[in-house]
Amino acid sequence: MSFSKRALDLSLALVLLTLLILPAICIALLILIFDGRPVLYRSERMGSPQDRFELWKFRTMLPDSADNSITAGHKSSRVTGLGRFLRRTRFDEIPQLFNILRGDMSFVGPRPPLPRFAALCPEIYQVVLRARPGLTGLATLLYHGTEERLLSQCKTRREADMVYMRQCIPAKAALDLYWARHRTVWFDLILLLHTIGHVFFSPALVKMRQKGA
Repeated sequence: MSFSKRALDLSLALVLLTLLILPAICIALLILIFDGRPVLYRSERMGSPQDRFELWKFRTMLPDSADNSITAGHKSSRVTGLGRFLRRTRFDEIPQLFNILRGDMSFVGPRPPLPRFAALCPEIYQVVLRARPGLTGLATLLYHGTEERLLSQCKTRREADMVYMRQCIPAKAALDLYWARHRTVWFDLILLLHTIGHVFFSPALVKMRQKGA
């Protein structure tokens, strides 16, 4: 990772943590009050083809200690009411700012895969994970809606895994590799601005503002 990219990650993470610390505390309290413990969802992810790290999110689903699969239609009944809002607004990902400070992730890069998908698709992730995983990225912005639609139709874990491996992983990898070939600080800033626009103009927040008007 270049010095300029790491400097951008650190400075932006510190600014955002300062701005979001109170909302984050409120979200944590709401989860604790309405959904109980644990407040955080911890998931082992690949940070490089060899190294793993623990990714943090606010919990949006009913706990299941045996769960180590992607979120798809077969899990929809486990998503909490508060969790649906957090997912739509991407507020569930605020704790990943600490992953960025730790150096596990960058703001922009490929999304970190579960270890078993990295093991099942080594030829893809050996190349994709040459870049540090990110909170957002070109694939996240351009393919997230399609991925969500495809996976929402899956009724079993096996079906979800097949759709994810055959359609989602190759499509996202192509976008991630395009970004890697053309990445600059300015390209990252453009992707960050698009991500911020998506968050603050998400349907969930627009509806809240309309109700408050």
